[in-house]
Amino acid sequence: VQLVESGGGLVQPGGSLRLSCAASGFTFSRYIMSWYRRAPGKEREWVATIHSAGDNTNYSDSVKGRFTISRDNAKDTMYLQMNSLKLEDTAVYYCNGAGFWGQGTQVTVSS
Repeated sequence: VQLVESGGGLVQPGGSLRLSCAASGFTFSRYIMSWYRRAPGKEREWVATIHSAGDNTNYSDSVKGRFTISRDNAKDTMYLQMNSLKLEDTAVYYCNGAGFWGQGTQVTVSS
């Protein structure tokens, strides 16, 4: 099983990034998938969840209205579109599903 995040980087406040999580080794379309993040010096925090068919999503209050979680089951890939980024969104972002974690991708919001 492998979950590989990509798409992180350095962005200015107010900017956008799109994260991807490529899955392999399990039947991706059967599983609820989530994004988490860990900011420097803080505990890991849940960000968003998407159900297996992609028809049900949930967000933490801190990102609701700014982030959008989605998935393409034909490509075994999950996404996180992040808009209106804030300094406090700086963190390592992880994807999670089927009991597994990716290695994370760094998102840094800085002017």
